[in-house]
Amino acid sequence: AYYSYETPAELEAMREAARAKGLPPRYNGQWRDRDPSEAPPGIKGAIRIKAPAEGETVVHDRVQGEVRFPNKDLDDFIILRSDGNPTYMHAVVVDDHDMGVTHIIRGDDHLTNAARQTVIYNAMGWDVPSMSHIPLIHGADGAKLSKRHGALGVEAYRSMGYLPEALLNYLARLGWSHGDDEVMSIKDMIGWFDIGDVNKGAARFDFAKLEALNGVHMRKMDDHALFDIFVATLPYLEGGPALAARLDDKKKAQLLAALPGLKEFAQAGGHKLGAVAQPLRAALTGRSTSPGVFDVLAVLGREESLARIADQID
Repeated sequence: AYYSYETPAELEAMREAARAKGLPPRYNGQWRDRDPSEAPPGIKGAIRIKAPAEGETVVHDRVQGEVRFPNKDLDDFIILRSDGNPTYMHAVVVDDHDMGVTHIIRGDDHLTNAARQTVIYNAMGWDVPSMSHIPLIHGADGAKLSKRHGALGVEAYRSMGYLPEALLNYLARLGWSHGDDEVMSIKDMIGWFDIGDVNKGAARFDFAKLEALNGVHMRKMDDHALFDIFVATLPYLEGGPALAARLDDKKKAQLLAALPGLKEFAQAGGHKLGAVAQPLRAALTGRSTSPGVFDVLAVLGREESLARIADQID
């Protein structure tokens, strides 16, 4: 490493000169081999890494494979600013090393950072952690997923009624697969997942597929478990705490007692339960997916449930 003493104006002139030649902005190394005694008075120097000027820096990535960066494109980047503060590039390497980090998993937009961090690891004589740069998730239009696509936090998906198992299942299969297995339990995912099998290309987030997968996981659960999840979800719903207060032990018992009756009604008409439950779900909630229809009936109560069904019939 070495001190460099450029003024902001000099650095901007370097950038302008590079842009004029159609080159990416980079430091020209003018203080790389100069005697520090030549430092101009009144200017505090920044410390730059003396990066290799020839050859390549190779990032051994479990997802992207061997990624090679010509050293001439990395330049001598700053590791300590003139005010004494370390840069992100320097601090993250020291922090990971001191904490004993062995594996780094992050988005592939950090791949160029990985090359510069590898230069620092090599300069310090430290082992480079195993790196995996996974592709970013894109929206249906192919652009990076953002708020305009409806990218939300976990709490929002919980409030929309998505089961944890379904969301994990869907996210696991974004850019990764295990043969023809579409539906996976958490135990399956833990046993099968290998980050080395993640695709390099960006995956697209499809809400329709997530909703369909959520329905599969709902149908696989027994009613007691689904009801417990529904009750646990209520605090995240608008008006949920008030609904939860109405779910006493008596109403829970009524819910379980009603279950055989609806199934028998479906069988008597020669229908599968889904053919009866799905229209009922739509009438009660206005959605094609929801917590278990019996759970919804119990929460709404007899009068509200009948009123909603009557509204749809009318």
